[in-house]
Amino acid sequence: MTRQYFGTDGIRGTVGQPPITPDFMLRLAHAVGRVLKRSETRPTVLIGKDTRISGYMLESALESGFNSAGVDVVLLGPLPTPGVAYLTRAQRASLGVVISASHNPFEDNGIKFFSAKGSKLPDAWEQSVEEALAQAPVWETSSHLGKAKRLDDAAGRYIEFCKSTFASDLTLKGLKIVVDAAHGAAYQIAPKVFHELGAEVIAIGCAPDGLNINKEVGATHPQALVAAVRQHSAHIGIALDGDADRLQIVDAQGRLYNGDELLYLMADERLARGESLGGVVGTLMTNMAVELALKGRGLELVRARVGDRYVLEDLQARAWILGGEGSGHLLALDKHTTGDGLVSALQVLQACVRAGKTMAQLLEGVVLFPQTLINVRLAPGTDWKSNLAMQQTISQVESDLADQGRVLIRASGTEPVVRVMVEARDALLAKASAERIAQTLQ
Repeated sequence: MTRQYFGTDGIRGTVGQPPITPDFMLRLAHAVGRVLKRSETRPTVLIGKDTRISGYMLESALESGFNSAGVDVVLLGPLPTPGVAYLTRAQRASLGVVISASHNPFEDNGIKFFSAKGSKLPDAWEQSVEEALAQAPVWETSSHLGKAKRLDDAAGRYIEFCKSTFASDLTLKGLKIVVDAAHGAAYQIAPKVFHELGAEVIAIGCAPDGLNINKEVGATHPQALVAAVRQHSAHIGIALDGDADRLQIVDAQGRLYNGDELLYLMADERLARGESLGGVVGTLMTNMAVELALKGRGLELVRARVGDRYVLEDLQARAWILGGEGSGHLLALDKHTTGDGLVSALQVLQACVRAGKTMAQLLEGVVLFPQTLINVRLAPGTDWKSNLAMQQTISQVESDLADQGRVLIRASGTEPVVRVMVEARDALLAKASAERIAQTLQ
């Protein structure tokens, strides 16, 4: 199926360049409204956004487009992506819309959609919208136009939801936490969540001006968090990205923990409470040390394609609840229908508080395997998969590594290179093995 506008996570691009223009957004909302009205007489759509200055322009265009198709709109204002997903479900709305480009700089923006159940929509729905976009608009008459209103307490409702995912018999009292909201959608919400659960909170990255989202702060620039944790002698630091669906965590020593380690902590805490998990879904890039640690706890790790969308699909297919990526996109489907940086952070804190241990202590036996990644540039059209010498070399390397490492070869989706990744318990062995495969490819 070929799609003109939708990518792997909605529609995204540079503001002022198609399709991130107000005229297209009006057309898009009108087309979505027409698709919704095939199954519902009077749909209601929620619209939330991050803190980019372009959000004002795109929000008003979307509002007009929906109203022109006879769809009612509820404006949520700045709200994390998972907050929009939650309120869409809680308000029994027909659809949730997020105006955000996540971790991208302020010059970019995008649109994501959530179903009435607060989950991402299937490819078939996106295809229906693209087909509607190709058709001429059908403007509703004045008596059938949609209306718009604002939900004034959207942030407060989401704060209470986040707090409800933290064990009611535990508290964060006694913890000093640095919270970095990347000058993004959670700038008001994140500090309040941790403060209301008892923590002393130092907030950074919580002063958006429309132009500074993700700029040298947040999950994509954790150096600011590391510095703040040390400066304030905090116990822990939590950084979100611009739309707060992913996170990074730093401990008191300034050590940064990636999503693979956090996923293991979440699984281990549930097992310690006697819960049955079945297994955990990671990605092709999930560190092998975490896979072996989960195996040692009796849990299977299934590797999905890179992307939280594919992790979610695998979780749903297996009826499992925990999954995630090293980037900090984590899913706990017993808590929320989508990845949520705040909820995931609370699950990690819950593990530490319940055990009375630091993250370093809980992860004492989980030492990430060193990885070597080499990009091999090839001539366009090169059939590298049929390279017999490479296949033989990979087989030899995998035999040498045995159960102490692994090999991953994949083509880049954006440039003519093949990425050779070798992961091994021994860093020198990983480097030598990757170079051996890369030389064969060249």
